[in-house]
Amino acid sequence: MRAEQLTDSVTYHGEGAVWHDGWGGLKWVDMLAGEVLSLDDTGGITRQKVGSVAAMVRPRADGGFVVATRRRFVLWNEHGEEWRSEPLWTSDERFNEGSCDPLGRVLCGTMATPGNEGTAVMWRLNLDGTVEGVFDGITISNGLAFTADGTRAYYADTPTGRIDVFDVVDGELTDRRPFVTIPEELGFPDGLCVDAEDGVWAALHGGGAVRHFAADGTMQEIVEIPGVTQVTSCTLGGRDLSTLYVTTSRENLPDNEQPAAGALFTAEVGVRGIPVLPALL
Repeated sequence: MRAEQLTDSVTYHGEGAVWHDGWGGLKWVDMLAGEVLSLDDTGGITRQKVGSVAAMVRPRADGGFVVATRRRFVLWNEHGEEWRSEPLWTSDERFNEGSCDPLGRVLCGTMATPGNEGTAVMWRLNLDGTVEGVFDGITISNGLAFTADGTRAYYADTPTGRIDVFDVVDGELTDRRPFVTIPEELGFPDGLCVDAEDGVWAALHGGGAVRHFAADGTMQEIVEIPGVTQVTSCTLGGRDLSTLYVTTSRENLPDNEQPAAGALFTAEVGVRGIPVLPALL
């Protein structure tokens, strides 16, 4: 299958695509610009500056959204910024990608600085506003998504080349184990999403594609992203949640290479997604 280009190159480092009917459709981030982008019904795009980095965006159940900026979790309502955590560390590490869990808490992992591999942390913003580390020993924290029944979570620490799976027991991520390993020549797992059949759709950074794996780990389908190698995230959305939206990046690319890099792509995949888990904060 081959995706179609929906927009011009509108981001430098597009990431974190998420569909939510409550805010009118699709949002994603231009991570290193610190902006949240929104797509309207006419194909128009609006941008909202939220910080120096916008690592992730997710809806809040009562309206507004939560973002992770460089070192903080921040809550926004319809009037503007409502609350922010204290900076969670002082090093050059930054938040990179995250999600909400079935209990409405916000999880976001960090990206280690070069030469400090294995020092990144998965952080969790709890419902009472406290923040804690959930697990560490990671390098570039990326896709995190839960199954519809909330019993499993899929996760990518990109340099490992693996998508791992956790069991979710009493709200905690347990028994982490490999789900699939992606050969390096096919790219590295970046953002991902889970469909209504517990299949996993993974964006392959450097691989120019999204790969769809069944719940048992068998590869089902390849969605090619034409003219772009740095594929960064994907989500299932649209009227019946069967449109795959794919973000891309032009980070570190020369201006004259891959002109479509940074654009948003779509494909009709015939598999329904699941509604996004909101933050209950």
